[in-house]
Order: sequence, then structure tokens, then C-alpha cells
Amino acid sequence: MRIRVSDDTAKVNIKSATIGAQRHEYEYDIPAADAHELLDTLCHKPLVEKVRHLVVIGKHTWEIDEFAADNQGLIVAEIELSAVDEAFERQDWVGEEVTEDIRYYNNQLSKTPFSQW
Repeated sequence: MRIRVSDDTAKVNIKSATIGAQRHEYEYDIPAADAHELLDTLCHKPLVEKVRHLVVIGKHTWEIDEFAADNQGLIVAEIELSAVDEAFERQDWVGEEVTEDIRYYNNQLSKTPFSQW
């Protein structure tokens, strides 16, 4: 489970704890004050901090996460596809495929940050 805060909006995000490209995911709006309280009182520390950039290329949107704090220097690009085998144009700036590498999952980055690899 994640809490996302962006400006005055907040969401709770729930993802299945499975490894791979296909996972169940649910996301709901919550009050920003509730999100901050959850982050302060219930979430594991250190928090995974990042800025998300959205880049639209053709019919796909790339989510590019630029990490901060203990994960400073890590940048991860993700594309949401309608099916695992859906074709997409791989961009020149996309590096190594890390979908199956659990070190890059947010719950793992909170336990073993990029700075400790």
C-alpha cells in the first residue's frame, strides 16, 4: 500500500505483492490531511520520496520517477500497457529492463535504499 501526495491532492494506492509486469492495482482519492497523518504515523520509514514526470509518446504515457533522499540518483521509467504483450516504441533513453528485479519496487527501496546497493 502507498500514499501519494501531490500538491493539494492525495491518493491511497494498493498493489498486489506479486513480481512481474502484471499486477493488480487500485487507487482512491483521500483527503490530503489524512494522507499526511498516514505518512507520519503508519508508514514505514524512511519514506520513498520521488517526483513523477509524465511523458506522452504516441498512445502511451511513460511515468518517469526521479527519486530523492536515500534513493537519490535513481531514475525509473515505467509504461502502462493494456496487455503484457502490447507493442510499444522503446525509447532510446530507456535503460535496463528491471521489471523482475524486486530491488526497484518501492517497498524494497524503503528497506534497502538505492544508496546502499
